[in-house]
Amino acid sequence: MTSLISSLQALKLSSPFTNGSTPLSTLSKPNYFPNPGRPAAAVPVIRAMKTMQGRVVCATNDKTVAVEVVRLAPHPKYKRRVRKKKKYQAHDPDNQFKVGDVVRLEKSRPISKTKSFVALPVASRSSRNPEAGGGAAAGNDLGIPLESQQPA
Repeated sequence: MTSLISSLQALKLSSPFTNGSTPLSTLSKPNYFPNPGRPAAAVPVIRAMKTMQGRVVCATNDKTVAVEVVRLAPHPKYKRRVRKKKKYQAHDPDNQFKVGDVVRLEKSRPISKTKSFVALPVASRSSRNPEAGGGAAAGNDLGIPLESQQPA
């Protein structure tokens, strides 16, 4: 009897269905995990949004401003783009921002329970393009004199 058991143990069956499952030694490793020996540049890294732009809605707290960020997102049922508003608490170390200012939010380490952004100034549109402000300047850019500049 013992010789029969030892002969059965020595016998290797090639079918994966003998014990109801495939032995782990025959399974190959899944190839959808990144190979640790591979360079990191080959695997794209997806990161969350780190900067946002919004308008200051509350500046009463010391070194903190509440910034409202408006983004467009598709409606779940109607697929129309709808404005979504969200308020973020941001760190303002110099208390330089007032209500209505447009600021850029930079992600940083958590400063408090609700603050993890730093508010930075954004150049206003009028200071970025100084020639677009007046109507006379726009007429001179084209090289065509305006009707008010014509001799009478």
